[in-house]
Amino acid sequence: MLKLSMDSIQILLIIILVISTVFITVVGIQLALVLFETRKILRSVNKVTKGFDNVAQGLSHGLGEATGFLNGFKTVMKVIDVYKNVKSEKSKK
Repeated sequence: MLKLSMDSIQILLIIILVISTVFITVVGIQLALVLFETRKILRSVNKVTKGFDNVAQGLSHGLGEATGFLNGFKTVMKVIDVYKNVKSEKSKK
C-alpha cells in the first residue's frame, strides 16, 4: 500500500481546498451574472406590462366615451321622435 506522510496529506488537502475555493468562486460569479441578467429582463417585462396597462386604460376610456356618444345620440333620436309625434298630432287636429 501507499503510505502517505503527514506532509503529503496536508499538501493534498490544501490542493483540494484551493480547487474547491476556485470552483465556488466561479459559480458565485456566474450566479451574480445570471441574477443581473434576470433583473434586466424583469425590468423589460415590467415596462411592457405598464405599456399594456396604459393601452387597456386608454381603450376603456375610449369605449366609455363611445358609449356616452351613443347614449347621447339615442336621446337625441328620442327627442326627435317625440317632436315628430307632437307635430303629427297637431297636424291631425
